[in-house]
Amino acid sequence: MDPNDRSIQIHSCHSPMREVEALYDNLLAMFEEDQQLLPGDILVMAPDIETYAPFIQAVFDMPGEVPSVRGESRRIPFGIADRSARRESTIIDAFLKIIALFGSRFGASQVLSVLEISPVREKFGLSEEDLELIRHWVAEIRIRWGLDGENRRQMGLPDFSENTWKAGLNRLLLGYAMPGKNEHLFNGILPYDHLEGSETLLLGKFLEYTNRLFSHVTALGRSRTLNEWSQTLTGLLNSFFLTDETTEREIQALRRAIRNLGDQQALSGFDEVVEVEVIKSYLRNYVEREGFGFGFMTGGVTFCTMLPMRSIPFKIIYLLGMNNEDYPRRSKALGFDLMARYPRPGDRSRRNDDRYLFLEAILSARKRLVISYIGQSIDDNSLIPPSVLISELLDYIEQGFELPGEKGGGISDRLVTTHRLQAFNPEYFRGKDKLFSYSEENLRAARCCLEPRQETARFITTGLSEPPEEWKTVELVNLVNFFRNPAGFLLKRRLQMSLEEGYTTPTLIEERESFDVKGLERYTLEEMLVEKGLSGRDTRDLFSVVRASGQLPHGKVGEYRYYSLTPGVREFVDRIQRYLAGGGLRPLDINLDIAGFKLRGQIVSLSAEGLIHWRYAKLKAKDHLRMWIYHLALNGVAPREYPRRSFLLGQDEVWEYAPVEKYEEILEGLLHKYWIGLSNPLKFFPETSWAYARQVFKKGGEREEGIHSARKVWMGSDDKHGKPGECEDPSYRVCFGKANPLDAEFQQLAEEIFGTLFMHQEGRTSK
Repeated sequence: MDPNDRSIQIHSCHSPMREVEALYDNLLAMFEEDQQLLPGDILVMAPDIETYAPFIQAVFDMPGEVPSVRGESRRIPFGIADRSARRESTIIDAFLKIIALFGSRFGASQVLSVLEISPVREKFGLSEEDLELIRHWVAEIRIRWGLDGENRRQMGLPDFSENTWKAGLNRLLLGYAMPGKNEHLFNGILPYDHLEGSETLLLGKFLEYTNRLFSHVTALGRSRTLNEWSQTLTGLLNSFFLTDETTEREIQALRRAIRNLGDQQALSGFDEVVEVEVIKSYLRNYVEREGFGFGFMTGGVTFCTMLPMRSIPFKIIYLLGMNNEDYPRRSKALGFDLMARYPRPGDRSRRNDDRYLFLEAILSARKRLVISYIGQSIDDNSLIPPSVLISELLDYIEQGFELPGEKGGGISDRLVTTHRLQAFNPEYFRGKDKLFSYSEENLRAARCCLEPRQETARFITTGLSEPPEEWKTVELVNLVNFFRNPAGFLLKRRLQMSLEEGYTTPTLIEERESFDVKGLERYTLEEMLVEKGLSGRDTRDLFSVVRASGQLPHGKVGEYRYYSLTPGVREFVDRIQRYLAGGGLRPLDINLDIAGFKLRGQIVSLSAEGLIHWRYAKLKAKDHLRMWIYHLALNGVAPREYPRRSFLLGQDEVWEYAPVEKYEEILEGLLHKYWIGLSNPLKFFPETSWAYARQVFKKGGEREEGIHSARKVWMGSDDKHGKPGECEDPSYRVCFGKANPLDAEFQQLAEEIFGTLFMHQEGRTSK
């Protein structure tokens, strides 16, 4: 045997993806070696092509003309055959999803998933951006499942109408007609107040879609003859799918399946009515069984399943997935199958059929036979034996051939190529005979693997130039926002960087109604109740409004949960009103000139007691920071008759801030840090810095103890139910990378900012 003979190759890989990547590079090498070889001369087969279809599309579906390391195009035309029509066509899948809605819960994501298909969206004049806004509406008005209360009753469940499609769509419609202000009901419906201008046109299109969908699906409940079903399904198809040159082939395939129903009635003479479940089963089986007939011998590389009678000669035959567990395929005999229990000579054996298919593939290869299998564990790199057919083939070759100068053995090592775990392994670019790659991206990655690891450089190393002088005119609210996240303020306001832009997460659609009120839902509800309570509304009278919004569990549970929250809210409102009892004072305008800075703004929520801020939750560092900065400004502008104290109220705590004599000096220090932070990111992180300063100033701990407390907040908890660390903030990760920012600069900033705050702060529980 010629040592350079490559007519038979066997490739051992770690995963199906690596098999396809190795296949791709091998095909490029074959085209480079044989200028007469065409993509249509190559057949790639697998025991089940559906397993490999996503990997084939990921590797072969390259946009445009992608160059290789040699500068040539790497795009190879291909077609995948033997796929079921449903898996091949999003339109057929969407059509079956619509029919499957009958008898379902009409879950919010089920209904919206049909709109994700572009021909359906285009039929109703909707875009992807429109769909995202619709998803936002559905989440906001808390549609979960069910058409209405009657639909739920038909399922044997309580007929509550909350969180149904009817309740949610009524809120949208009424929101277009009249404002609700989250407190006024009309006929038991709470209007949705957040529709704007042109969004009403989108609402009309969405309502057209839902009305058409629900009417068509509910109509499927009537029994019909096969011919009537053919007409009904044709009408459904025409109502939801736009036909053009890109969708015509798939829609025609559906029309054939639907038309076949009427043909079967005419041929069989069966005129009885049948239920929709029979039609569902027929369509599912039809599209699973029938493909489009495309993908086979289309001029590109053909991918297909290994089937009998497919012994068509090709120059190159490539077999994927020749794994020990997968091929030859095992027959799964049923317990009552007596033929399998008592086999006789002449009975068909699936394993023997697969052996014959393997032999057919060998005989069909005119120039080259290439076989690949998963021969190494992706977890621990342990060896996995190939299919017994590969072992038998290698044994046969070993018995009949030998390499020049070698006696007994060595051929298997020559035929089998053992691939590496990653396609960017440097071994592929060392010029070796059996390991090679044409990927320029993988070459760059391989070079990076060989380079010594370096610490990630800071985003801003030398500092920015000072901002223009107009930045020295500072709004008080902007000063507060700066100290809430100095790095984020620098990136967003000074550099105009939005870390979220282009990475928006799709709105999450829930399909289960609330069984409790907790987390963010509870906080939002309680904040709304506090606001209404302070405006004079009795929180006990708002139950019907909250229930209509869909925030509560259904029935008595929701009523109980609501009225278990209101006592705490009323007590908190009463506490706030005690501080406001002396009567409100007029707001104060802020106009302070400090060390070249102009501090501007307004202070509201003033009473005879002083400045009052509140939040119905456990207070955080950002709440104390905001209170402190406003308190300093109050001490700078308050007339003699105004109090110079401030009060910060939390759910179970009250913090009093005493008058500050050196307010100007402290504000000057804060403004100076603000100015530095516009050019260099400050190592000030509100929650982490608060934990450090509190340990040092409030608890009298050493700096090492403060750093220990700060590190816990910075890193967060490893527990899956724990809070993420402050280090997860994108702006901190951009500015500081993986470096540890809890250094001397961090300690100094925390001490300077929070030290004076603690000196003027006195706290007590409200219980």
